[in-house]
Amino acid sequence: MVNVLCLKWGDRYNADYVNILHRAVRRNLARPFQFYCCTDNGAGLDDEVRVIPFPDNPGVKRAWPDILVKLAVLRNGFGDLTGPTLFLDLDVAITGSLDVFFDHAPGRFCIIHNWVNWRKALLGRRPAVGNSSVFRFEAGQSDYAYQTFLREMARAENRAEFNTEQAFLTYAMGDPVWWPDEWVRSYKWNCRPAFPLNLVRPPALPEHCRILVFHGRPDPDEAIRGFPGRKLHHRTLPAPWIADYWKL
Repeated sequence: MVNVLCLKWGDRYNADYVNILHRAVRRNLARPFQFYCCTDNGAGLDDEVRVIPFPDNPGVKRAWPDILVKLAVLRNGFGDLTGPTLFLDLDVAITGSLDVFFDHAPGRFCIIHNWVNWRKALLGRRPAVGNSSVFRFEAGQSDYAYQTFLREMARAENRAEFNTEQAFLTYAMGDPVWWPDEWVRSYKWNCRPAFPLNLVRPPALPEHCRILVFHGRPDPDEAIRGFPGRKLHHRTLPAPWIADYWKL
């Protein structure tokens, strides 16, 4: 038995986002699993989704709940979880089999190697920082990272030192294993054509992609309809094929 975990709080994402993710995992994971949602409101979730209450604020000075809760899930005893646990953000679409995410580098901390724009990539400027939209950890054996968070909380909150929670997560876990690039793709970087082609060519699903990440905007429902963006190079034409994967 393996675990799949997500987070939901506030009102940006409703229960449908959790249920869409849960049902997509059910369609694409062959081995036995239990699906968990850590949330402050479990109303409307599928019966098979096990709810984990939001943990108390461990001392974060910003408003709580906060994205730094991703560090709290590493605490021993969190939700009584043990064993391999795949964390998924709600704003992802499952486009292929997930079993490889449990077979890859067993026992190691695995995470997306965070995307950078093509100019930085061309110059080899891709920092060793993960993107926490998709990561796997060993529940019950990752408390060391949570203890690092408790000891160095001021650093974790210091945007001048760690500009995102995922930068601190990568640091606290240490020695990350990157997912193969083709398994997890960014909608913004890997599907949307570069400007000005984005104005005339619709986004396309990359070959071999298993999880498509919609970090920032658009969200999956927005991408299906097409997204105007604040600037022309952010505009995306409608991508109705997303609805084949992102659905109840």
